[in-house]
Amino acid sequence: MNRLLIIEDEAVVARMYEKIFNYAGFTVEIAGDGEDGLAKVKTTNPDLILLDIMMPKMDGLKVLDLLKKDEFTKNVPVVILTNLGNDAVVTEAFRLGATGYIFKSGMSNDRIVEEVKQYLAPSPEQVPQG
Repeated sequence: MNRLLIIEDEAVVARMYEKIFNYAGFTVEIAGDGEDGLAKVKTTNPDLILLDIMMPKMDGLKVLDLLKKDEFTKNVPVVILTNLGNDAVVTEAFRLGATGYIFKSGMSNDRIVEEVKQYLAPSPEQVPQG
């Protein structure tokens, strides 16, 4: 079973994603802000992190930067959650090491789950040959 850490400051949105992914068979942990997320990532050992960009205290780009600089978390895929149509923010997220991004609005629940499953699938170079 895949473990997700959702770092999202809007409780209603976080609970919605929790229900969607629980129903799809994932184990989900929620962090309400960036600082909480950085603490929980150490104890939950997630297979993937869904990370909101706009949060109080510490924005998602700062959290992403810290995750990718940490030996313990640098290889964990991070998918950005955003409603921003700002190409500069998405570009910066990829520069910092984001695996992908999902727009919060406009995607069906099934599509969101499929996107996350795609990011969890091993890339061809990670699949053992022979």
